Amino acid sequence: MKIKRFVAADMRQAMREVREEQGPEAVILSTRRFAEGIEVIAAIDYDESLMREASRHNVAAVNPGTPASTAAATGATPPPLARTRGQSVSNSPSTSPALSVVPAPVALPEGTATMQPMMEQTAKDTARMRVELGDLRELLEVQLSSLAWNDMERRQPLRSRVLREMTRMGIEADVANQLAAALPDKFNAEQARYLPLGILSRSLAVSGRDLSAGQGVTALVGPTGVGKTTTIAKLAARAVLHGGADQVALVSTDHYRIGAAAQLEHYGRLLGVRVYPAYDAESLHKVLELLRGRHTVLIDTAGVASGDSRLAQQLEIFSGTGDVRACLVLAANAQAQALDDAVRAYLPLKPSACILTKLDETPNLGGALSVVIRHRLSLDYTTDGQRVPEDIATADARALVCRAAQALKNHLPDDELMAERFGFAMASA
Repeated sequence: MKIKRFVAADMRQAMREVREEQGPEAVILSTRRFAEGIEVIAAIDYDESLMREASRHNVAAVNPGTPASTAAATGATPPPLARTRGQSVSNSPSTSPALSVVPAPVALPEGTATMQPMMEQTAKDTARMRVELGDLRELLEVQLSSLAWNDMERRQPLRSRVLREMTRMGIEADVANQLAAALPDKFNAEQARYLPLGILSRSLAVSGRDLSAGQGVTALVGPTGVGKTTTIAKLAARAVLHGGADQVALVSTDHYRIGAAAQLEHYGRLLGVRVYPAYDAESLHKVLELLRGRHTVLIDTAGVASGDSRLAQQLEIFSGTGDVRACLVLAANAQAQALDDAVRAYLPLKPSACILTKLDETPNLGGALSVVIRHRLSLDYTTDGQRVPEDIATADARALVCRAAQALKNHLPDDELMAERFGFAMASA
């Protein structure tokens, strides 16, 4: 029997190391959490009779007057690898921990002061028990997830293949499960190659908004650094080409970022378009009244993060302006969680559509597409560069899905990742 100690940052990583080195037949003997992470003691070629024999010797060593046979008869068999905190683990009898002699209880006078040590020890024991139960639960979740995923691959190999393909494309687990639920009951291996792309494409809502058409009154909102001002310049340039500079106006409500208004005014001078400032809801209403009748009015807003206290002020500016079409700008190269937080932060504005920017700066579009599908946002445009006005296009669902499918083409997710993403949900179901 070969016993080895594994130390990792969390239980999933520890279990992955155990499987890689000792294989699926490894037996977990014990787990322990400490400052550096999690400790797992695992064994291969596990011999239960050997462990019982070692246990009998341990009992005999603790009670010299009790023969090993008597210890075995009384059923005094401690769990495998009995050990104390800080000691190394071995199956040798010589390494069994010595027992300390506990003094007889001493009667203590009544009072809060005498109860304090007992209460502190109870609290410590409770906290330690919670940690151990948490470790045990995490271990069971890892094992159940792996079993559930392996069972699905055996019973539904084509459906699991579709989930693996969506994971390779970077689609979030909840969205992948939602899309997989739309699969037909029966399909063949050839269909399994293309079904994920078709389902993903149909799930992306596209507004079909034409770049050459008038934009009306549109406010571009979103976090800082997503490219709102550059996108406004591209839209304004397109509008000037098709309707003339006198039919286009720009409005700036970004008075937080240094140089924001100057950047928009620079674009306005290049295009021959006037830029109007608006500082609050009242001044914005006056500006919009002045510009009534223009076929394109584009409003540049301040980039505010989802947790920023100024977000409420930014949203308040657009209160009472029902004729303004809010368009949420999202950077495709941001993390999926950051994109999701941004969408939730700007939901009070009820954005009618969104624009995906920086497609040229992201290796994987899956996270951005997942957020758009999850919140049922309609896509207006996509941008993939800094050139004005060339690097902007009307959103095309098929083109986006093909672009996502081409990224990371040879990086198939392994079973560990698939079990972590889908296994526990399957086991719970």
